Amino acid sequence: MQGSPEPTLVFEETSGFAQQKDREDPLASFRQQFHFPQHQGKDSLYFCGNSLGLLPRHTEAAIAQELKDWGELAIGGYLHAKNPWMRYQDHFKTPLSKIAGCLEEEVTVMNALTVNLHLLLLTFYHPDTERYKIIMEAGAFPSDQYALETQVRWHGFDPAETIVEISPREGEKIIREEDILAAIEEHKENLALVLFGGINYYTGQLFDMKAITAAAHRAGAFAGFDLAHAAGNVSLQLHDWEVDFAVWCSYKYLNGGPGAVGGVYLHEKYARNKDLVRMGGWWGNDESTRFKMQKGFIAKPEANGWNLSTAQVFNMVALKASLELFEAAGMPAILRKSRELTAYLAFLLQRLNNIRFDILTPASPERRGAQLSLYFKERSKEIHEKMIGAGIVVDYREPGVVRVAPAPLYNSFGDVYRLYLILEDFK
Repeated sequence: MQGSPEPTLVFEETSGFAQQKDREDPLASFRQQFHFPQHQGKDSLYFCGNSLGLLPRHTEAAIAQELKDWGELAIGGYLHAKNPWMRYQDHFKTPLSKIAGCLEEEVTVMNALTVNLHLLLLTFYHPDTERYKIIMEAGAFPSDQYALETQVRWHGFDPAETIVEISPREGEKIIREEDILAAIEEHKENLALVLFGGINYYTGQLFDMKAITAAAHRAGAFAGFDLAHAAGNVSLQLHDWEVDFAVWCSYKYLNGGPGAVGGVYLHEKYARNKDLVRMGGWWGNDESTRFKMQKGFIAKPEANGWNLSTAQVFNMVALKASLELFEAAGMPAILRKSRELTAYLAFLLQRLNNIRFDILTPASPERRGAQLSLYFKERSKEIHEKMIGAGIVVDYREPGVVRVAPAPLYNSFGDVYRLYLILEDFK
């Protein structure tokens, strides 16, 4: 099987080792802050945070607080709620700036991921007869494919001639970084935009966003990323990498709940530019003039200047509650545990001889997050159904991949070892 753990980490194939690692884990107590789905009266082995994160236990109280303020204050809640609704989106600036590696003024929350992608494409994609091409990964998440296809058609171009997809080489599953950079160079005269997923949802490959951004800029193009599988999962330094824009959802590793509000990043050179083209709305207008109720959109000089509508308090509160846990744990500690936990999972999976699969996800911790994609050439759905039947919550993606994601805030080394023991008994 492909893949190997980080060379500097030493693991043992024993329950005692897993128990010791959990005793030494500084984040172990955070596990108790989450609800787990039940299987035969016990907590399931939940490895599906890459699709939907677990519910933090204090989210119910957070929602109850907003309901209480609504009931007791009604419209007064905009200014006098415990968390005033008028500036509710501002609660996310500090924690999300740490997660995204950016300035507080460069990040905001609004809408949902694909809506935000379309809105930012209206700012960053203005094709003409000279510059019109878009480079993206082959096999990107369908929503990204649909967004780009329809944007291209909306501008009157042919997607088949406009969108350049970078695929793995023949017989390979992972896209080579040099092929991405070579394609950018090849199409530089006509290139308008490079848009990649930070992490490919299917393989779990983490792309070199810094290198891709630099290459796009050398070609005179913008660089944007869909960070659905990267936000809250891997180290991001969007500002220092000079990424132009990024969008993400909040219901995966960020535990914001189903359909939670999406995240948006724009580099400060764009966020501060009040004249940059965009779709305007009341909540993105300069607050000093907002209630004058006059014509003439004046954007706030920050990412919030892309906000359209009143803050969706009940679509934001669960994310706010989850981000309090991120703040308490700290991203450095989360990332350290994530690397070790994922490497431990890879170490144990490679010792299974009873079921045959390849680990598609790159072996290097620098090129992956908290997900390993197991590719079964045969019996893939059968194996997935057996895992579900044994209380292991993982998801399946065609063709033949079971994705296993140990999220560091609530998964333990003991969880990983129990997964290994169950898989070891499969026939």
